[in-house]
Order: sequence, then structure tokens, then C-alpha cells
Amino acid sequence: MSSGGTKTTLSVIKADIGSIAGHHKAHPDTLLAASRVLAEGKKKGIIADFYVTAIGDDIQLIMTHFRGVNDPQVHELAWSAFKEATSVAKDLGLYAAGQDLLSDTFSGNVRGLGPGVAELEFNERPSEPVAIFMADKTEPSAFNLPLYKIFADPFNTAGLVIDPKMHSGFVFTVLDLYEGKAVDLSTPEELYDLLALIGTTSRYVIKYVHRKDGEPAAVVSSERLNLIAGKYIGKDDPVMIVRLQSGFPALGEALEAFSFPHLVAGWMRGSHFGPLMPVGLKDAKMTRFDGPPRVLGLGFNIKAGRLVGPTDLFDDVAFDEVRRQAAEIADYMRRHGPFMPHRLGPEEMEYTTLPDVLKRLEGRFRPFDLGYRPIVKHEDLLE
Repeated sequence: MSSGGTKTTLSVIKADIGSIAGHHKAHPDTLLAASRVLAEGKKKGIIADFYVTAIGDDIQLIMTHFRGVNDPQVHELAWSAFKEATSVAKDLGLYAAGQDLLSDTFSGNVRGLGPGVAELEFNERPSEPVAIFMADKTEPSAFNLPLYKIFADPFNTAGLVIDPKMHSGFVFTVLDLYEGKAVDLSTPEELYDLLALIGTTSRYVIKYVHRKDGEPAAVVSSERLNLIAGKYIGKDDPVMIVRLQSGFPALGEALEAFSFPHLVAGWMRGSHFGPLMPVGLKDAKMTRFDGPPRVLGLGFNIKAGRLVGPTDLFDDVAFDEVRRQAAEIADYMRRHGPFMPHRLGPEEMEYTTLPDVLKRLEGRFRPFDLGYRPIVKHEDLLE
């Protein structure tokens, strides 16, 4: 049990290991297989508690323990759960069995092997409420706008104005996924600098949010599968942990950030922009055009490492209008067909079949007088 100075770690590790009828929905037998492995890990004392769920074709392993982040035993346990679930997926002939497992061998940590990872280590408060958000058919930066609204927008989060514990703001750690760099930006002082980065969702991703006193507030999985594998094998489907109440945003403030179905990259073949639709567990499946992109929210309390819950946060009539708006936006975007802005820009299509098309046509392009000197390289735009 968590006591004294022992910190609790909440780990959410996810992977697509195969699904029913395409990239649609995880099979319940694969969830049971993963649960059996985690139950054995709990019995051995590797983890304190766990909950297994899914959104679309992604299995989500929610685990508590006292081993800190990046613990080899916890990560190996998750890897074993995914491998066992993959074995079941292959037996059932599920589509894309083992898709997110990019290696046959565990090497001490699942980072870089395909699964997405979000972990927070903290001293439990007397009441420790958390929300876990899990998305399918999109990428880690899908949480950029909601995180900004939750932790930096007073029109969304009233506590930034009226709660003395939140009034000084938060610190955002932003990753540059192309350069492998990170920068800490303090809000509200550096709010505009933060927005200048995180609005470029193809490159910059919010990884962590901390209070000014260093207390961890939120974390997002930041794995980009195409950058790991060097080809398109599926969208990244991120997870996010947000601590709530008593010096952090209220549950309602965290959920309010999803009341606007903003456009995110992903959807069909990872190559289209679509609205992020908040759904309950019963609707956490991917149908129309393999989507639209969806986000599931589960709420827990953590007590001495025990998970109390969950509650299905978006399974509520209060979000019916958001879902209706998302469906309308999906209609509008789909009418563009293969044209931008529905289809992603060329830099995001690099890992799809588009380069093969350009290669086939390369010899058929001929000089043409445009009447001006063209800029032929993207880099020239930056000079």
C-alpha cells in the first residue's frame, strides 16, 4: 500500500493488437487475455491494481503501482499482456493482429516498440481523482487544444481565476517530435509562445503539464508510429492522464474542453482531418469512414494504489449536442473527398502511398514557364 513517502504511479499503456472486421473494435477475448496477464502481475505484486478497456481497435491497460515511471517490470508485464492478446487475435483471425508491436523482443521498456505510454508519479492526496482520456484514429497532438483549454484558458477553466491554488498558472512541456527536443513554457506569462508552437500539431505535442510548485498535473503519450517504423502502419491513438480537483482543474472543467469537436489528423488511413467526437463506452467503436476520430473518458479515484471506478464520463446527454455537431462536421469534411483540407498536407502523407505515386510520375513531369522562379524545396520557405 502507498504510505509515508511512497509515491503512487499511474501507468496507461495502449496498443492495437487486432480488431473485428477491420480497424473497428477490439474483440472481448483479447481484453480477457490481457486481463489475465495483469491479474497474474497483481498477484505477484508487480502492480497494485488494474483496469482493462478499449476504444476502437486499441486495448488500454490502466495500472497502478509503486515502482515509478518507466519501470522494466511494469512495462514487461504490459508487453506480455499485449503479446498474449495478439496470440488470441491471431487465433481468431482478427484484422491487423499485432499491428502496434514493432518488435518481437522486449528490451526493458515498451517505448519505441510501438505501444503508447502515459505515466504519472505522485504523492496521493486524501482524495485523488483522475480522468483518463483515450482517443482512437488520431495523433498525440489531438490533445493540444483540450490541454490548453483545461490548464490555460480561463473561459474554460474558472479555477484559473478564482482558485488561489491555480491562479499562478501551469508549466507546459512541449516536444518537438521531429528534432527530439523539449521546451518548458510557463503560463500565463508565455501563453502566446505556447500557442505559437502547439498550433502546429504536426510537429509540436504537449507531453506534460505541471503546477508552478512542480506537482505533476497531466501527461500524454507522445509515440508517433510512423516516425518509429518509417512507414504508415496506423495512427498513434494517444492516451492522456489528468489529475483533478484540490489545486487542479475540476472534473467539469476537464470535460468542458471536449465540448468543441475540433479537427484532428487521422481518421481513415491516418490521412484525413476530422472532428474529435467524445463518446461513452457503448459508442467507443469506429464505423463511419473508420471513425470519426473519437475520445473516451473514464474517471477514477485512487486510494492506496487501488482504482475506485470507473465512471463513463462522456456517456451523458450533456454531450449529445457535441456529438451532433461532430456528425455534421464529418458530413462537411467528407464532401471534400481526396482534396485538402480533408486530406492531410504532403508532409503528413509522407508515410502513405503518395510518395509511390509521385515516384511513378516523376519522369512524366516536364518544365513549364510559370512566369516566376518557383521555390522548389520546402526548406527554402524557412530561409
